[in-house]
Amino acid sequence: MAAEGGASFYLPGINGPMAGFLPPEGVYFDNSTYFYDGSLRGGRQTLIGGNVAIDVKADIWANFATGIWVTPLEVLGGNFAVSATLPFGQPTVSAGGILNGPLINQVVGRPIAVSARDSILNIGDPVFTSMIGWHSGNWHWKVAAAVSIPAGAYQPGQLSNLALNRWVGDFSAGLTYFDPSTGWDLSTVAGFTVNGMNPATDYRTGNEFHIDGAITKNLTKELSVGAIVSHYQQLTGDSGSGARVGSFKGRTTAVGGTISYTFPLGQVPVTTRVKVLREVDVVNRARGTIGWLQISLPLWVPQAPKAPQVVSARY
Repeated sequence: MAAEGGASFYLPGINGPMAGFLPPEGVYFDNSTYFYDGSLRGGRQTLIGGNVAIDVKADIWANFATGIWVTPLEVLGGNFAVSATLPFGQPTVSAGGILNGPLINQVVGRPIAVSARDSILNIGDPVFTSMIGWHSGNWHWKVAAAVSIPAGAYQPGQLSNLALNRWVGDFSAGLTYFDPSTGWDLSTVAGFTVNGMNPATDYRTGNEFHIDGAITKNLTKELSVGAIVSHYQQLTGDSGSGARVGSFKGRTTAVGGTISYTFPLGQVPVTTRVKVLREVDVVNRARGTIGWLQISLPLWVPQAPKAPQVVSARY
């Protein structure tokens, strides 16, 4: 499984409609929950937490709570924003066999094939992102730079880890064309991920490319539906003394659909979105089904200035 444990910073389907649009000045909250059910069968080996495992099955849910501040600052003619994300979740990982690694050494002190299962609720690595967004008519575009800090609850030698325990830098650019008169939204985001070393396993994941695309149609002001596609490809192989199953390069393509509904909560518009994707072209990674449940809303936006009162006078 390419990338250490098949766990990449980028998750297919994370971007979707309006992905190139940066909202107006204000403070916003987004809560995205990720679901994954997949497996790597056929006796193929992978490394998870320093353990050489075969016939791996993963059932994962993870929540990403994000606060976004679109500042009043302008940079290069665009709006500047920052965000912070804290992940937490529970990966349930089972292996038909552990051939070598810490889990084996804990039990018998030598390589042997045994099955194992691990499921722990834990905190992932925090992510900080800066963005600049521009607008011109129906066109919207933005660039972003994100850093994942290895400060999560990583457990060396275990199968269930949400934290990657490595520095990650991700650089992306997004573009959206949205026509309010027809309701059509065409969006895409492409990015490049640079991975650091996991010091607990001496494993360096190769650098990666990813791209998302979405076509959606607003059926009403509140309801929209559409199709989404995601592609991930590892550009350089894994390395380090911990990469004991080879310098594999992973690839996956996922296709699916999305539906969104916006409703008022008092005076606050709340947008909910569901995305479901199926991985259809996979190399050196688990193959499975991906689900996303997203809820986003503004927490604070500056009030529009009041129009000056016109006082009539008689002369």
